[in-house]
Amino acid sequence: MISGVQIHPVRLAELLAWIEHAIHAQQRVFVTYANIHAINLAQQHTAFREVLNSADVVFCDGQGLRVGAALLGYSIPERFTPPDWIDALAASCTAHGARVFLLGGRPGVAEAAARRLSDRHPGLHLAAHHGYLRDSPHDEKSALDAISVFQPSLLLVGMGMPLQECWIAAHREQIAAPVVMTVGALFDYLAGEVVRGPHWLTDNGFEWLCRLWYEPRRLWRRYLLGNPMFLFLIARQWIAERRVRRKGG
Repeated sequence: MISGVQIHPVRLAELLAWIEHAIHAQQRVFVTYANIHAINLAQQHTAFREVLNSADVVFCDGQGLRVGAALLGYSIPERFTPPDWIDALAASCTAHGARVFLLGGRPGVAEAAARRLSDRHPGLHLAAHHGYLRDSPHDEKSALDAISVFQPSLLLVGMGMPLQECWIAAHREQIAAPVVMTVGALFDYLAGEVVRGPHWLTDNGFEWLCRLWYEPRRLWRRYLLGNPMFLFLIARQWIAERRVRRKGG
């Protein structure tokens, strides 16, 4: 538990195998992720924290979160992010005939992402709808209707945090898909709308620096203010847990 948020110490291979089983069994599950930004948001928004803790799996999406957990004495074996595993998941869905729906991004982005993914995985059954739904009941109904008609085995939702998690929680009973996952900015990467940093940086804990470099005006608060806030939260939890252990001893 990191600042009130449960993080599951799962490896990527284990997660993908579990998702494959859930898709095959048509089991209703909700998979999401956490990083420094998620932990910080969870302190401000109780509803968001509750949604995270209601998920079947919350995997570690950020190296900073993994380091913070280690400072508290908790072991998270791996950090992985949707762009790292989408092709493995798509290949599995293609092999098993699972249908995948992409929901998120500006109009046209999810569709472009679906085309790119289809080119890389011929035979994969895909459909898509944009994620600008909050201010348009008509678009929201259109998205839910499209999902219902397509009947996907897997719904990937990329609306940004905390909107994507809260939207899923609010509409879970209406969503005609057994397995639902949040994927953040994945569709922007797949569609070529956002450039991802080189692997020698993203694989070594500096994905946040790459994102800040490419989108400074949008993300400077998240990282330049958010990272120190996260360190404060980790220090506060470390002190609190040490006091508890002292009293217990």
